[in-house]
Amino acid sequence: MKNTAIKHLSLKLLVLLAGLTTQAQTSKVEIQATGLTCSMCSNAISKQLKSLTEVDSIGTDLNTNTFTVYFKKDKEVEPKLLKNAVEKAGFFVGSMVLTTLFDAQKIEDNTVIKVGENTYTFIDIKNPKADKVTKYRLLDKGYVTQKEYKKLLKSYSKYPSYTVENENNYHLKAL
Repeated sequence: MKNTAIKHLSLKLLVLLAGLTTQAQTSKVEIQATGLTCSMCSNAISKQLKSLTEVDSIGTDLNTNTFTVYFKKDKEVEPKLLKNAVEKAGFFVGSMVLTTLFDAQKIEDNTVIKVGENTYTFIDIKNPKADKVTKYRLLDKGYVTQKEYKKLLKSYSKYPSYTVENENNYHLKAL
């Protein structure tokens, strides 16, 4: 009898854990870089981003220093890889916006979704948009300017995970 109860409990736990993990499909990422002074700076970032095998193409807006990165079909890139590519070129990310579809039942404020090794926490979600391609802005350190991060740190102190710096934890706000 105890053995059956343990198997039943184990099965429920397995189903629960499977429900916490989901899929995400990012179609494009818009990266606004800081510290650029000329078109050669832009070329350096583009070259680093194009070196990622998952990247299909890159659009560049020199007026706003924004790089729109499009991905190959069924390829996914972690935000930290894109950030590292920009930093390898010698610059910083001032803003990163993901255009993504999360395969989730419902996305509300403080919803936490695990995708592979990454954890995404949704902040200030007013209108849930699950099962719809949505633009999300990353709010973590390294994905916004230092000045903005200091302001956000005060605003989002109610989210315990926001104050902990972990490169696999991302905090997203729908645009």
